[in-house]
Amino acid sequence: MAMKPPVFIVGCPRSGTSYLYHLLLSSGGFAEFHTQMNVFDVLEPIYGDLSVLRNRTRMMNDWLHSKAFNVSGLEAEKIRAAVESDCRSGSDFLRIVMDGIARKQGVARWIDSTPTNIPHLLRIKKDFPDALIVHIIRDPRDVALSLDKRGWSRPLPWDHNKALLAAGLYWEWIVRKGRKLGSLLRSDYFETRYEDLVNQPAETLTRLGVFLQHDLDYGRIQQASIGSVKIPLTSFKEDLERGQFTPVGRWKDKFPAEHLVLFENLVGDYMQELGYTLSSNSRPAKQGLTARRMRSVYRRFYDFKQWAKINTPLSRLMVDYSAILIDK
Repeated sequence: MAMKPPVFIVGCPRSGTSYLYHLLLSSGGFAEFHTQMNVFDVLEPIYGDLSVLRNRTRMMNDWLHSKAFNVSGLEAEKIRAAVESDCRSGSDFLRIVMDGIARKQGVARWIDSTPTNIPHLLRIKKDFPDALIVHIIRDPRDVALSLDKRGWSRPLPWDHNKALLAAGLYWEWIVRKGRKLGSLLRSDYFETRYEDLVNQPAETLTRLGVFLQHDLDYGRIQQASIGSVKIPLTSFKEDLERGQFTPVGRWKDKFPAEHLVLFENLVGDYMQELGYTLSSNSRPAKQGLTARRMRSVYRRFYDFKQWAKINTPLSRLMVDYSAILIDK
């Protein structure tokens, strides 16, 4: 079976990548694989050069005990043999696994929905020349609330009480990077907004379907309702249980007022550039010393962390394989 162009969904974490993934799965024709591969940000940094047989063997010994393998439906010895024989890079591993899953399910297309693949977009396009990239963007105030709720914002130690602000700066850093790299991919890159998927799903999916050359009929998607299309994957389960689930504009009720002004002062210019209206309906005030310091420090920190993860042995300390892949 000849494979159709793969789809890579990327975006800042908590921007709706899983929701978009489940919308596409619900349309039919894509391999179902309910987890992330994390090849470029996790597997390669941990196991190193996969053209080395010893590294591939070590990786497979661990991967065959992972959640990713457990949900793949693949046969352990067959996939081990294929990887040890034909894999020379993380991209090869991804292709071998995902092609195998698709063929086993009798479909000709697959999706990788690892949101943090953004820094690797040019490599992905080089290794998968026919790949199509979908970048989903969401209001950073809602993103920051969700990241903070999950404990994923990870501010620097001296900013422990500024987690929401750190999350906003991370949102800007990764969204800017995604849009910059995406512009180099031209017609193979597509941006969509989480808010549009929620508020105008049929129209938004029609546009996306043209880009993917895939029928995204919203009626059929609603009928299938796979994963979070049926039951939302939310950080705010208490709202869902009370029947008050409002994923768009949640920040209006939940964002602490004492942090909102500084948050918009930090990332408000970029928010407006992307069409998000500030709470005050005006441009943020001139950035003060605290805002300028945070922007400078965090931009350099995120750049350095990404570089170190890929290029130095420090990557072994920056990624947690067991937390991401192992199914205990």
